[in-house]
Amino acid sequence: MKKSATALCALAFALSAAPALAQTAPRAMTAEDLITLKRVVAPTASPDGQWVVFQQTDTDPQSYKRSTGLWRVPAKGGPAQRIADIPDAGENSPAFSPDGTRLYFISDKSGKDQVWLLDLTTPGAAPVRASDFQADVAGFQLSPDGTRLLVWGDVARDCPTLGCDSSGDTSQPGPGTGRHYKTGTGFVRHWDSWETPGNYSRAFAVNLGADGKVSGEAIALDGPVGTLTGDTPSKPMGGGEELAWAADSKSVFFTARQSNAQEPLSTNLDVWHSMLDGKAPHSPTKANLATDTQPRPSPDGKWLAWTAMERPGYESDRLVVHVMNLATHERRALTGSWDRSVSSLAWTPDSRALIVTAEDVLDTPAFRVELDSGKITRLRLAPKGAREGHIGNVTPLANGAILYTRDGVASPAEVWIAEKGKAPRQLSRANDAQLAALVPLSSERFSFKGANGATVWGQIQTPANAKGKLPVLLFVHGGPQGSFNDAWSSRWNPRVFAAQGYAVVSIDFHGSTGYGQAFTDAINQDWGGKPLEDLKLGLEAALAGRPQLDGTKACALGASYGGYMMNWIEGQWPDRFRCLVNHNGVFDSRAMAYSTEELWFNEWEHGGKPYYEAPEAYEKWNPVNHVAKWKTPMLVVLGEKDFRIPYSQGLGAFTALQRKGVEAELLVFPDENHWVLKPKNSLQWHQTVFAWLDRFLKSGN
Repeated sequence: MKKSATALCALAFALSAAPALAQTAPRAMTAEDLITLKRVVAPTASPDGQWVVFQQTDTDPQSYKRSTGLWRVPAKGGPAQRIADIPDAGENSPAFSPDGTRLYFISDKSGKDQVWLLDLTTPGAAPVRASDFQADVAGFQLSPDGTRLLVWGDVARDCPTLGCDSSGDTSQPGPGTGRHYKTGTGFVRHWDSWETPGNYSRAFAVNLGADGKVSGEAIALDGPVGTLTGDTPSKPMGGGEELAWAADSKSVFFTARQSNAQEPLSTNLDVWHSMLDGKAPHSPTKANLATDTQPRPSPDGKWLAWTAMERPGYESDRLVVHVMNLATHERRALTGSWDRSVSSLAWTPDSRALIVTAEDVLDTPAFRVELDSGKITRLRLAPKGAREGHIGNVTPLANGAILYTRDGVASPAEVWIAEKGKAPRQLSRANDAQLAALVPLSSERFSFKGANGATVWGQIQTPANAKGKLPVLLFVHGGPQGSFNDAWSSRWNPRVFAAQGYAVVSIDFHGSTGYGQAFTDAINQDWGGKPLEDLKLGLEAALAGRPQLDGTKACALGASYGGYMMNWIEGQWPDRFRCLVNHNGVFDSRAMAYSTEELWFNEWEHGGKPYYEAPEAYEKWNPVNHVAKWKTPMLVVLGEKDFRIPYSQGLGAFTALQRKGVEAELLVFPDENHWVLKPKNSLQWHQTVFAWLDRFLKSGN
């Protein structure tokens, strides 16, 4: 049944790059290790290519307090040094001025997030504040000529700059604390917060003076009140990738969706173009009623590239790269014949190609896409003998090199550089010492024939020094259009689970990403069908020929859709596992249909109709209909600020378990959303889950 099995080296990433720092025997990784490993993001290179600055978040091992700062490392390699450090403050989002004389970043030193700058021409210079807006700066971008600054943050729709005396929120008229939403509001709550109609994430362009500081009046990208009303970046997950200066620094492209009564049903993000003249922006993508996002003007000013979906209402449709000639408005789908969904894109400095990333069978590599021909070439950005893992934060440099971050199932992200004709080099080593003290991870990929005979892939992770039989954990990913691919996670991390003495098995069932759009689409209206069959066949394939894996001792775990699958397994596969862990999973499809916030997702997954028009589509795979068969002990975890799968879903599952007399525990986080993000909460989550698993898999039964 098994088609192939590829054993990876003990540590999935190149350990040759790590010095022998630990002289004692390595120890098992703990939840404390996961929480305190440094988080490296946002690398940026100086215009001359000599320096790289990146953002690093540290977590104190005693207090678990997090702090973020900026570090500089030579592009040729060498030790990293802290830069632009401001006492009693954090620094993030570094960006060099185009002439390389200044480093801009965001700091909260003034009591609110503002743009600061460091003069790089004066040794020992202290950072100074470059902006003093009334509202927090959520993000910024420097114009290509260095004379203007683009900033964004949450403000009233009628505010002429970033911050006014009034927030614009019309939902709290007083005199009490009640929120009052009227017909046509659209979103009432979104992701983890109640909506504030009248207040939006908005972007403004401002001038920079000779001293590099903000000067003059701001120009709103969304134009006068009554034209475009919506969030840019989009909420809740949008960021700086949704805004971009034109090459001549005279206009800005950005992404937004019109905010109205239909917004909870709409995936119709559009690319907009503001000429920065105070007038309404226009959209070159209005004809497409599905998602258009990530605008990227070419450095030579001739082209606009962006990613677009085809099907309205489907948030997991394939993202195709489109390009438009800005002079003739001629456009074409550059990756239309490539069956992969592009997650990021960046132009090469010569404007002849785009460097994109896309999931591809457990990896997320980078690819070069030629502008003229559309030819796609997979790039090799991993060291020789190592798998690609997850490539992110890609920046093509003027000298032909590529700056990026790389992470994998065994190692968190670090900064890398790949120069033309040379082997990739790791620049940052923020976690080398801590990882060297830990038992390495053995990681294996395998494939098998799943539902309908399709090839399905999975992974197995174990401690490299494991001896004897290992109990098995079946991880089920969320999305459901997602993947437990070769990437680092600070929440569902296979390495820290394996380190507790388990074999972690994950299956990229039908509906997973990185295998073509048809495979991703296969879960639509089939939540409990092919995916469950794949999980059954995949677990069987993982156990076959691997005597170290003890299939008689197994628990299954999942969050979001994975949590739904735990509820579904309770009624459809009740005798297979000794225990289950359900984190924020759907329990009752009917209640979910009327209480989740992004309605487009739930309705698309059930045939495109609301519950009252097609109840049978929702009830077909509804776990609540099979509670009578529930018998497997379950730990239920939920966050009270989760509005995607409201916490009442978890309460329903726990109540069902109690009424059935099934052993169960409930862990509630009042201050978490769909994810567990706070350090101490993460520690409690891991301690609770590990204790639950140990109880059923290590008790000697």
